[in-house]
Amino acid sequence: MIGVKQGYAPLDGIEMYYETHGTGSNPVVLIHGAFSGIGTSFGTVLPLLAETRQVIAVELDGHARTAGSDRPIRVETLASDVVGLLTHLGIERADLFGYSLGAGVALQAALDHPARVRKLVLASLGHTTEAMQPGMSEGMDMLQPEMLHGSPYHAEYVSLAPKQEEFPTRVVREYGWSHSLHVDGEARVRAACLGTPAGQPWIIHAAEGVDAQAHGEPGARNARDCTGRPRGASKGAGPQ
Repeated sequence: MIGVKQGYAPLDGIEMYYETHGTGSNPVVLIHGAFSGIGTSFGTVLPLLAETRQVIAVELDGHARTAGSDRPIRVETLASDVVGLLTHLGIERADLFGYSLGAGVALQAALDHPARVRKLVLASLGHTTEAMQPGMSEGMDMLQPEMLHGSPYHAEYVSLAPKQEEFPTRVVREYGWSHSLHVDGEARVRAACLGTPAGQPWIIHAAEGVDAQAHGEPGARNARDCTGRPRGASKGAGPQ
């Protein structure tokens, strides 16, 4: 890949794979969804963002090129890894763009380390389990590794992972991640905003528990700033 820097960051019990694209003073970190990696979550949007931004794409514990550890999949742990990567790269603050599981990780990173996060883009995330579509939780409980064979997620994993045979273990580890994010409505988000540098609030672009783009509507429809005030769609859905 021309102009792409690849590496592994030694963190708490893992060697996290990451790659950087583009240049710019305000980096944005892409955090993929469950069962996914950089390609299946951001393969289309990444090169577009890299035209004007420095983009850092990561692969979480047990996903794609990052070998799995024996740690439980918890958003708090994964969020700590992302912040640890920023420290490894010498980056003080960054924008975080997370999808699904990655959105939970991004939000948790901002809650736990507000001074390290400039803006958030949260795609397809609800802050309570009430945001799930009916039957989704039950469907996840029924999920078996072989159900994902032949999917883009499985193909990506077996082509990139250090140990292809660990795919079933990874799927089982993933089951409980959604239950490990407990955000008390918007209250914790607003409280954590008090820890951000003066005049530099997060800009949170998020669907209210529903993936707005899946319904043909722009994600900025439900964008809110750090105080909870709605932001107009004309301001754009991406980090500036």
